[in-house]
Amino acid sequence: MWKILMALAAVCLVAAPAMGDWKTGDPYKMHYPQLPDPTGWDICATQPVVLADDFRCTETGPITDIHFWGSWKGNVVGQITNAHLSIHADIPAGTGGITFSRPGTQLWYRDIEPSLIGTEPSSAQGWYDPVGNVWTKPDHTLWYQYNIVGITNPWIQQVNTIYWLDIQVTTAGGVWGWKTSVSPHFGDDAVWAQSLATPGWQKLEDQQGNSLDLAFVITPEPATLALVALGGLALLRRRR
Repeated sequence: MWKILMALAAVCLVAAPAMGDWKTGDPYKMHYPQLPDPTGWDICATQPVVLADDFRCTETGPITDIHFWGSWKGNVVGQITNAHLSIHADIPAGTGGITFSRPGTQLWYRDIEPSLIGTEPSSAQGWYDPVGNVWTKPDHTLWYQYNIVGITNPWIQQVNTIYWLDIQVTTAGGVWGWKTSVSPHFGDDAVWAQSLATPGWQKLEDQQGNSLDLAFVITPEPATLALVALGGLALLRRRR
């Protein structure tokens, strides 16, 4: 048995640098992965617009790996030259007389260029520009997973705490949108604002007034997987 655990630890250590992408069934440390809706909407998150969604931490520790999904308006695929990500405290619904929860104090931020892991299966999807309240469907077919891994000086989240993840991107050659999620609704609606300087958060709902969530997942850092295997090996050896 100990040989199996040693082999598992070795595989985790070797595989860690290659684990940039995230697949259904992989580990996560939030309430559950908010998976992309292949026939849903992509909501403009290109500078100056900013979007945010709430999540519950399920494991105390650093947020070093964030994965999210998005598309390009009209299939005009450009390049994300910078992704501005930030973690915020939660302002519960009812605070200040506002009926929905929203991002509060900024706890952490980074400006970084995400890595891109290929295209996902094509399907007819919609585009929503919240600033002009313009809905277009069908608009595009291609969608992508973006990965930010190995974040330095990360935010240390605390278990059972609600946080908000904000994303705003700067692009070259196209307009990018954050994809809506097909997973069961969690918490409150996602929100949007016209800029980082003047949030003025507003709820994200579809044309029928249904809640919209955004597609992302926060995962354990790859090194954690190797440590789990090594920990199991150490426990087995102590028992022997």
